Amino acid sequence: MKKVDKFVLRSFIGPLILTFFIVLIILLLQFLWMYIDDLAGKGLDLKIISELLFQFSLSFVPTALPLAVLLASLMTFGNMGEFSELTALKSSGIPLQRIMRPLIVLISFLVLVSFLFSNFVLPYSNRQARTLLLDIRRKRPDINLQAGSFNNDIDGFSIKITSKDPFSTRLDGLIVYDHRDKKGNIAVICADSGYIKITPDETALIMTLYNGESFYEMEEENPGVDQKRYPSRKDTFKEQTIVLGLTGFDLERSGNEMFTSTSWSLDMSQLAHFVDSLGGRYAGKQMSWVGEFAQSKIFVEPLGSKDLSEKNYSLKSRTAISTFNPQAVFDSLSISDRRVTLSRTIEQLKDANLALTDNLESLKYESRSNKRYEVEWHRKLTLPVACLIFFFFGAPLGAIIRKGGLGTPAVISIFFFVIWYVISLSGEKLVEEDLVSGVAGMWASSYILLPIGLFLTYKAATDSVIMNIETYLSFLRRIKDSIYRITFFGKTVNPDNKTEQNE
Repeated sequence: MKKVDKFVLRSFIGPLILTFFIVLIILLLQFLWMYIDDLAGKGLDLKIISELLFQFSLSFVPTALPLAVLLASLMTFGNMGEFSELTALKSSGIPLQRIMRPLIVLISFLVLVSFLFSNFVLPYSNRQARTLLLDIRRKRPDINLQAGSFNNDIDGFSIKITSKDPFSTRLDGLIVYDHRDKKGNIAVICADSGYIKITPDETALIMTLYNGESFYEMEEENPGVDQKRYPSRKDTFKEQTIVLGLTGFDLERSGNEMFTSTSWSLDMSQLAHFVDSLGGRYAGKQMSWVGEFAQSKIFVEPLGSKDLSEKNYSLKSRTAISTFNPQAVFDSLSISDRRVTLSRTIEQLKDANLALTDNLESLKYESRSNKRYEVEWHRKLTLPVACLIFFFFGAPLGAIIRKGGLGTPAVISIFFFVIWYVISLSGEKLVEEDLVSGVAGMWASSYILLPIGLFLTYKAATDSVIMNIETYLSFLRRIKDSIYRITFFGKTVNPDNKTEQNE
């Protein structure tokens, strides 16, 4: 390895590691922002939170790596251009392609590592992260009563309060519905104020109510058929304490048998198996519904329903259409029979339309579910390839704009990443809706942006001024000068010498 290769690699690896962890932290913060309501107030210890963040950070690696490559390549070549290092290398006879060669080899190695990570590590980390998040969601939260709305966090109770003192945690205007007997709203407690607290070991709940009344509706053993009123009991109290045993506050960990068939928890071989099996099942169900619809809704009278099968369906259909004359049969009927026939035909058409709508919606839902496996299969390839595409964006742009640091490269990186993300997301939606094939939709961002990246590389290698701000400023100055040169009645006004000339 030559010194120039070592220099370029040292200049690139540092920004790559820095930007990778920055992007990873940003994605983790986005995750916390989305699921903060599920994590807050659960009493989770540091070990559980660390495990959750670690598993989700692993699941974000394939997404963070392409953006880190884009940022790092922009920063590396921007710094080299800003400090005239690129100029020195080019003046010594080293072209830009030769300067980029060690980084192309490194990025190709990262593409391979990213693919192996997405295929083998990512399914396991996704399954672990989603399982742990589901366990945390199932964990019983602290009782969070909000004024004006019913709270059902306590099993068997529905509680509503009028106001809550934030300092003393006193609750005012309590209405408590007791549903432990599972007979409806037969037991109600109304109190002026009270306190609801959980014991330190989180095994019991103490509900202390003051100055209230309780109503209990008692059902008779053999009520009458038309009986709508039942005897009730009313109690008045100054203070009442209810102690409830609580379960579910401890975090119960689930096994690894969950999420074993979801698309994001499978490797490429498993995804290919699901795509083939689900595609065959979808085609079989589609043919079965078509045959069933034709047999029950269309050719009932002329063909009957016994001899119609998938093999002779098209032959029987053509035979029935060629031999059966519905107009002649309808003309031979009486007026009353015609009315009955038309009404029955309308009913059958409505039933057929309803059956078609239901079958189409069911097929569309199943097709969308099947396409998710195909989308995930292609994603395991497109995300690693995106590292190479973003490198061919970042390296020439950094060499052209010649601005290092983290400011300008970050803005340009976010701009191109948003374009790539919008194209990828649009293609993914088109594939899921079965409007385009998986290759056309999932690889759209690659075959659209890769030629642009190669074009930028060519422009940077030929010292193009495509990204030089002075080029556009001089163009604007020429437009400004042409605007000042105004011709009016055969006279030209020159803004520079303020003289008038006749044409």
